Amino acid sequence: MTQAANVPHHSSKAVGLTVHNGRLAWHDRVLFDGLTLDLPAASWTCLLGPSGIGKSMLLRLILGLDGSTGNPQMVTCSDGQPLDGRVAFMAQRDLLLPWLSVLDNVLIGSKLRNERQDPEQALQLLEATGLADVTDAMPDTLSGGMRQRVAIARTLMEDRPIVLMDEPFSALDAITKIKLQALAAKLLSDRTVLLVTHDPLEALRLGHSIHVMRGSPAVLGAAIEPLNLPPRQLDDHGVLEHQGELLKQLAEATQ
Repeated sequence: MTQAANVPHHSSKAVGLTVHNGRLAWHDRVLFDGLTLDLPAASWTCLLGPSGIGKSMLLRLILGLDGSTGNPQMVTCSDGQPLDGRVAFMAQRDLLLPWLSVLDNVLIGSKLRNERQDPEQALQLLEATGLADVTDAMPDTLSGGMRQRVAIARTLMEDRPIVLMDEPFSALDAITKIKLQALAAKLLSDRTVLLVTHDPLEALRLGHSIHVMRGSPAVLGAAIEPLNLPPRQLDDHGVLEHQGELLKQLAEATQ
């Protein structure tokens, strides 16, 4: 697989993001109120916690999909510029369009926005993700891991400084998951990433900062910050050192 250094990048300077006193209610239940989260520029922040506590809804709030007309200052960028148009989203499912080829799926964003398409850049991204031989293939001919690599290439094609990821590797087998975690960490090393995951090991491999959501309304636990840069090896000292601490926080969050 081609190294990440060969991936074309033309994104602007890395941008940090802050959620200020975030509040979100869902079906008359307040998921969180007064929640503050900092996403430092060009780093990975991982978010864990029990199902239904509001992790994915926090992503919706950042994306502006929470259905409210709340405080426009609730989500701000470190450069003072608006967030609009500067966020890419990668979901648990790859969401590939089955009637389009791999290449056309990577180009779908610019097509939907009626923007000039750049097939050459898309081909370079597909090469970087190990998919140069299947650019004309249809999604139903690909394995789950290959489909997620297409989704990573499509996310990079959007060229946004901020990337939100909602359990994008959870449906994969263990070995494929480890490989794609490493690939994503390298290809998105210059982006500001918020990753929602249920996998403590994934968080410890990828996160510069790791938080556990707990309680009702939910609050964030103290950040865990492993040493060494991601992607960390499975036997990395920082990974092993913080496993017990993270599992303890998760156990307490489910009580």
